[in-house]
Amino acid sequence: MKTGRAETASRRVRRTSFASACILALAGCVSADPGAALVNIDTAQGSRENIASLTQVIRENPNDPNSYNVRGSAFGRSGQFQLALQDFNRAIQLNPNFFEAYANRALIHRFVGDLAASAGDYNSAIRLNPRYDKAYIGRGELYRREGRAVEAFQDFERAIRLDTTDPRAYHRRGLIYQSRQQHQFAIDDFSTAVSLQPDAPEPYNARAISHLAQNQLEPAFDDANYAIELDRENAESWATQALIHEAKGDRAAAQKSFRQAIRLNPRYEIARQGLARVS
Repeated sequence: MKTGRAETASRRVRRTSFASACILALAGCVSADPGAALVNIDTAQGSRENIASLTQVIRENPNDPNSYNVRGSAFGRSGQFQLALQDFNRAIQLNPNFFEAYANRALIHRFVGDLAASAGDYNSAIRLNPRYDKAYIGRGELYRREGRAVEAFQDFERAIRLDTTDPRAYHRRGLIYQSRQQHQFAIDDFSTAVSLQPDAPEPYNARAISHLAQNQLEPAFDDANYAIELDRENAESWATQALIHEAKGDRAAAQKSFRQAIRLNPRYEIARQGLARVS
């Protein structure tokens, strides 16, 4: 009996160590940025036809800051970042109190790598409107990507205290909880993000990782599978599924999922190491 108990304890330790290794690897590589779209922008606004229509509106109303803000957002959606910056500059020139334009310009600055300018614009947006939840979320994400987790957490907390309905606040705060290995708090936040945006795969994948870290393999598997169903081109979700297969002892299935992750991202080191481990 003692031997049996010792073997059970040994397996438990191995599972816990495995889960901890998984979470340390995966939690640090969440790269997707759901909801990073510019403020108040839908997907269609980046189309050539829509930009042409917005340009006509500006010709008819050359001193309307909102028109420049909307077209700047459309340029940003289409990847034309310099044109987006020009429009946001003009919107702010016409209306120096246009806090939405500052927040939109901040995101473009982040996309082009000017992090100091991005932080400055988020600060301006918050100064002009201290209750603007999206500016706190944007600045918090900027801090999170710079490794300034405490400041990021504070910004996500502030947005949540403002009763934001933006799922990014909960998803990002959940990622910080996850990095601290506070997995139940992380799961709660990911669940709120899912309830606010049920068609976004990233919170499902993140929740799967925290379930895995707690050896809750079935809910982890369900979440990873659903993340893949929502986006079959996301290497991270396939890697998460592979790790769950591995935790279950199904090496063949783990190999298949790791290979799919590598096919989608040949430089994905976690998947490459995982495939070598289970092959």
